[in-house]
Amino acid sequence: MLQGNRQTWIDYARGVAIILVLYRHVFEGIKAAGLDVQAYMPLEHANILFFSFRMPLFFVVSGIFVAGSLQKRGLSPFIGNKARTILYPYFIWGFLQITLQIILSGYVNAQRTPADYGLLFYLPRGVEQFWYLYALFNVSVCYALMKVKAGLNFWQNAGLGLGLYYASAVIGQHQINIGFLADIMHYYIFYAIGDGIGRFIRDKENLSVLQSWKLMALLIIPFAVTQWYFLLENLHHETKFYDYVEYHQPIRFLIIALTGCAWVMSLAFQLQRYHTMQWLHQLGRHSLYIYVAHVMVLAATRIIMVRFFGIEHVPTLLLAGISMGLIVPVLLYKLSVRYKFTWLFSLEKKETIAPAEQQKYLKG
Repeated sequence: MLQGNRQTWIDYARGVAIILVLYRHVFEGIKAAGLDVQAYMPLEHANILFFSFRMPLFFVVSGIFVAGSLQKRGLSPFIGNKARTILYPYFIWGFLQITLQIILSGYVNAQRTPADYGLLFYLPRGVEQFWYLYALFNVSVCYALMKVKAGLNFWQNAGLGLGLYYASAVIGQHQINIGFLADIMHYYIFYAIGDGIGRFIRDKENLSVLQSWKLMALLIIPFAVTQWYFLLENLHHETKFYDYVEYHQPIRFLIIALTGCAWVMSLAFQLQRYHTMQWLHQLGRHSLYIYVAHVMVLAATRIIMVRFFGIEHVPTLLLAGISMGLIVPVLLYKLSVRYKFTWLFSLEKKETIAPAEQQKYLKG
């Protein structure tokens, strides 16, 4: 990653995505705790809207760098890197979170038993946010194998991804549980699309186009319209997680998600252009560490505020949860660097996870 150069947009995009992730997890935690959110429906509507593109954005950004990473590393080192920087923290932090939930069963929303450790292997959706890391590792490895070993080009991989994506929607409609395979099928297409646009985005000759206000303005109306449609359709066909459009209208969801990804990426290029909102850039650089640790932090924040201080004001809990969920994991990572226990986050050597190289887990 080139600091202060065209590549800083990646961290801005990840910074936006990680904030949206925390918003949903904090809000859902507040609801699961039994607090009344009916008086704050605009917050619920925002929760639904953010659900339309935040996870596809992570996979698209990851796919943008897969070709360069494979060319630089080769297939075996590529897979090894993903195991050390994605799979390893997935198991470490997943195990830690389940353990704390068992110990603190009287305080947290999740009710765990020792059998839940097995979920990490075959049903990661059963372990809160951690499904994403397992899915990213599996998608990255599967895509790399198809690209290198099977020799599939972008169009062939995209066709495969579309077939898998549509099949995952059908499986979701019928509520068929196929474990972690569903996430591979669902997000392979987004990773492929990232790979397809990667060369254009990485080419410095196209930087003026990507940082153009005209592009951002051109995308704002489709972005607003598709988000509004996503909100209204999900409210009209209310499901537990407001995922009706995603699984019952998969092609429309694909368009909605990609439009959201395009607009956020355009915004990220604008932030890069003017070197502003550096705090957001820093959050993006540390997004892996935020992702693995934030649920434990925000749960502790909510428990302390509600049970010990009697604070039940939903906006206050939401703001406090997001703030602490962003800040505490970053501080924990910085302490791990200072006191040499970075093994808590990665098996890569210290120099490979220095600031200029952080977050390679999202670069293909």
